[in-house]
Amino acid sequence: MKLFLALCLTIIALEVSGQKNIKSPDKKAQKAYDLASQYISSNLYTKAISQLKEAVGLDKDFAAAWQQLGDLHRRMQKYKEAIPFYQRVLQIDPDFHQLTLFGLAECELSVADYSSARQHFSRYAALEDVTEKGRKQAEKFIADCDFALNAIKKPVPFNPVNLGPGINTAASEYLPVVTADEGTMIFTRLSDNNEDFYKSNRPEGKWNAAAYLSQNINTAMFNEGAQCISPDGMYLFFTGCNRPDGLGRCDIFLCRREGKDWSKPFNLGPPVNGPGWESQPSISSDGRTLYFVSSRPGGLGGLDIWQTTLLQGGGWTAPVNLGPEVNTPYDEESPFIHPDGNTLYFSSKGWPGMGRRDLFLSRRDEKGSWQKPLNLGYPINTSNDEGGLTISSDGRTAYFSSDIQGGYGNMDIYSFELSPALRPEPVTYVKGRIFDAKSREPLGAKIRITELKSNAPAYDDESEDGEFLSTMAAGKTYGLTVEKEGYLFYSDNFSLDKPGAAARPYEISVPLQRIEVGSMVILKNIFFDTGKSELLPESRTELQQLISFLNANPKAGIEITGHTDNTGENTANQALSENRARSVFNYLLSNKISASRLSYKGLGASRPIADNKSEEGRQSNRRTEFRISKY
Repeated sequence: MKLFLALCLTIIALEVSGQKNIKSPDKKAQKAYDLASQYISSNLYTKAISQLKEAVGLDKDFAAAWQQLGDLHRRMQKYKEAIPFYQRVLQIDPDFHQLTLFGLAECELSVADYSSARQHFSRYAALEDVTEKGRKQAEKFIADCDFALNAIKKPVPFNPVNLGPGINTAASEYLPVVTADEGTMIFTRLSDNNEDFYKSNRPEGKWNAAAYLSQNINTAMFNEGAQCISPDGMYLFFTGCNRPDGLGRCDIFLCRREGKDWSKPFNLGPPVNGPGWESQPSISSDGRTLYFVSSRPGGLGGLDIWQTTLLQGGGWTAPVNLGPEVNTPYDEESPFIHPDGNTLYFSSKGWPGMGRRDLFLSRRDEKGSWQKPLNLGYPINTSNDEGGLTISSDGRTAYFSSDIQGGYGNMDIYSFELSPALRPEPVTYVKGRIFDAKSREPLGAKIRITELKSNAPAYDDESEDGEFLSTMAAGKTYGLTVEKEGYLFYSDNFSLDKPGAAARPYEISVPLQRIEVGSMVILKNIFFDTGKSELLPESRTELQQLISFLNANPKAGIEITGHTDNTGENTANQALSENRARSVFNYLLSNKISASRLSYKGLGASRPIADNKSEEGRQSNRRTEFRISKY
């Protein structure tokens, strides 16, 4: 919703009967005014302004001409220049038109003169003949003035840093998104009236010269923009407008990275896209929830934020509006869901702010409900439009675009450190490299990361080049499984339930062994209580992975072996290790794996793989593994 743009049209037309000072007694002044009206009808504003200035030069009390000068400058967003024209109207006739006060107040709000703006909005709202819609609009802006006056007294930390010539040029760069490790950035560059995507890498802390993203995505005929990238950098969602394969004015498209290039984009189709306007996608870290902006029916205002969920068999659920906890009767845009899954950053014209479009965050509570949005504060937000904010996975760095003086061109991309109060929940990432254990050559493989307690998937995808990247929220324990046809699967786990655990990313190497007699896998996600042999629920994901492996390789037979550390007596350790191996054996039997393919034994503490002098070493020695016994 534009800031009462309709009012500008009403004032310019001046369709008010009996209004004083609409016509000038000076015929030349009136002629210039009439000619200006013709130019306005043809959208020739510069010529109209020239004629209006001639009119007020001939008749200094020509209120209608002064009013139109103010309205035209306001429409052209020249708010500072518009103010003296409105002030002159009020000097000539304080009762000339009720919307003179509104126009003046809006311009004062736009140049951060909040005290004067509040005064004039209040005077406008107190007029007897103001419509209910106009009064509510004024009350909304009065709330903005009150918020802004208070926010200026309590500034938040804000020290924007230009990302440099590797990314920024004399053209406009904006809408930056980064991968979880902040090693790759994709952004939009506007050059020669065409929007395209560019990519920059940061191998040693400095952004390299940006390169054209892909001929498969960028086009010369259409604009590509308003994008998001999955944390691993494998999937790019973006907005395409007026494309031949579009369903509406703007649609959301998806493409996947394939080696060093990207696939051809495809339209997400209904129910995400429709005949209206869908844009500005943001994908959750697990790739299953898409947030986006739409003008579709059923919303609360002009533009709202919606969400849709990926179905198991592909396709998306019917979009759901985020509701009045996030959306307002005005515009909400630029959603960014942080990898923590519970912190949403977005821009809004409706919630109390600094006057135009401000940046906000909303946190989701334990019941899944979004909480009342928090304004990010001044000077992050100003009287100008703010939007397009994205946050690093660790929650410390914010990226945005601005035309701050001293940059390289029009809009440049900046970063700044986010104050602790505005940060999301702690998140880290796991970054891995998959390769053949003997040849050391990279291997494409399927990767699955699961939150062990809930068995909920955190990452499920396939790597073509042997590299993967996934974010993980703190306070949980995750299981990692990597599998490839012809190889034994690999398992590992990551515990992030200790203070500060999210501060350290995991970078691991994953050697895969070919399936052959004697090859072995440690089942790192098989869990037991201390001194007991009953499988814990957190073991389900790993056990199902083992079952899938055996079903996919029906000629393979395995021997399950249990091990303990050296704490306690040898006899007890031997019995415990054998009972634990038997529990896995029985679980496989209960899931229709033939007993002829299975055997088990316990080795107690006789074969340690680490030093038993430390708790970390003893934990490594307490393990369950399987070995290929026949193939």
